[in-house]
Amino acid sequence: MTPPIISIERISKHFGGTRALHEVSFDVMPGELHAICGENGAGKSTLMKILSGVITDYEGELRIDGQIARFSGTRDAEAVGISIIHQELNLVEQLSIAANIFLGRELRWGGVFCDDRAMEVAATELLKSLDCDIPPSRLAGSLRVGDQQLIEIAKALSLNSRILVMDEPTSALTEAEVERLYRVIAKLRSKGTTILYISHKMDEVFHLSDRITVLRDGQFIATRNTKETNAREITQLMVGRDIESLDLGPRSPRGEKVLEVRNLSLEWPGHARGYRLKDVSLELYRGEVLGIAGLMGAGRTELLECLFGASSLPPTGEIMLDGVSIMPRHPSQAKRAGLALVTEDRKRLGVFNTMNVGQNISMCSLREAVSGPLLSSSRERGLSDSMVSKLRIKTAGLTPPIGSLSGGNQQKCIVGRWLLTHPKVLLLDDPTRGVDVGAKAELYRVIRSLCSEGLGVIVTSSELPELLTLSDRIMVLSEGRKTAEFDIREATQEKIMEAATRSWQTSK
Repeated sequence: MTPPIISIERISKHFGGTRALHEVSFDVMPGELHAICGENGAGKSTLMKILSGVITDYEGELRIDGQIARFSGTRDAEAVGISIIHQELNLVEQLSIAANIFLGRELRWGGVFCDDRAMEVAATELLKSLDCDIPPSRLAGSLRVGDQQLIEIAKALSLNSRILVMDEPTSALTEAEVERLYRVIAKLRSKGTTILYISHKMDEVFHLSDRITVLRDGQFIATRNTKETNAREITQLMVGRDIESLDLGPRSPRGEKVLEVRNLSLEWPGHARGYRLKDVSLELYRGEVLGIAGLMGAGRTELLECLFGASSLPPTGEIMLDGVSIMPRHPSQAKRAGLALVTEDRKRLGVFNTMNVGQNISMCSLREAVSGPLLSSSRERGLSDSMVSKLRIKTAGLTPPIGSLSGGNQQKCIVGRWLLTHPKVLLLDDPTRGVDVGAKAELYRVIRSLCSEGLGVIVTSSELPELLTLSDRIMVLSEGRKTAEFDIREATQEKIMEAATRSWQTSK
């Protein structure tokens, strides 16, 4: 019998008072694609960081090829052929794509000077293997999330690793990019690469994996052969209950119009199309969820940024909030008007890593915590505690660093931050990207509850089933223009995809 390439034996890890892993044990066989599933906070990313040398302080043993491995850092892991693609992007935005790919392993000539040309040539080949034609000289910070994810994948491929850890690699990719990644994975597996694959998307897990290991609350639950199980069983193992039995409650009746957008346009200087958005109009009513569908680059994020005063260029058109014309040019103006935005990029634009959990939640509502001339710590804690309770944030209190929480719980903190500002309209840009099924259901319930209180919600998502679950109406964007709008009773995935891939000329 072939011995395992990886043996994880009784591994435990604590972050202060929070237990991330407790005596987790399972094996990974050479050349297999082994999926790791579990809710946010289950310990998946922590375990993968131990395997890749990011976390070095833990209990238990890790064996590679039967030999005990104790890494002092990522270089040690890379030396035995292990690399990781993190869920949270780790690019240096001020450096070029090529420089990011070879960061810390720069190609040099004369043994002294960085050979930028050689790195760009090598980076071009790596990107070509991903069917990506982005010039390697472009700055990483100029790319949107989907393209940045591809650069992370190219960085890992440059190491020629025999064990590759992929932590939610498709979370920000379009369908075409996902298919491209599948082709890359097939190539890697044909060469004998072992892949550990973390994903909340059951279709991905069942399409790609040989075996599935489920973690829950930091503990090993089960390993199943993919061909001998199904998505419902895996979901039940993940959450400890049947996710389909969750009741999101009734949809709220539609109230008065709270937001109207007329002919909103945003220029795109230097691009052949000339615009990111063109003549987009919409209406939003109290108590309803308006879903925004579209492929990557359709203008979903740009639309929300324009509404929130966060676009790089001033848009044109008209925005009416409660019948009053506004055109915010800064997020502070949008906040005062009654708008709130949860961004798609949690790491760069959402959490503040130098602050703890409580401070991340309360930071936009400190005026409510003022007592006389001073900030009242007890009032501030009360604000944060109310959101921890309402959103069921898994944390060992308000004082742990925000980075100690799972990605899903960090996202809940950001949602709570904006709910404390008492917005009239909540803008959610792909809010459950990288969030597990259990946390998604909780966020869905929160959104339904907020709608019952009269809030209007606009949500974008890269997952059509999510939009169909949450939305009362769905508006579709393609190439920066509105190509369709559906009442939820008539919306289907097929209709939405047809409109999302439609050229705007044919939608007239």
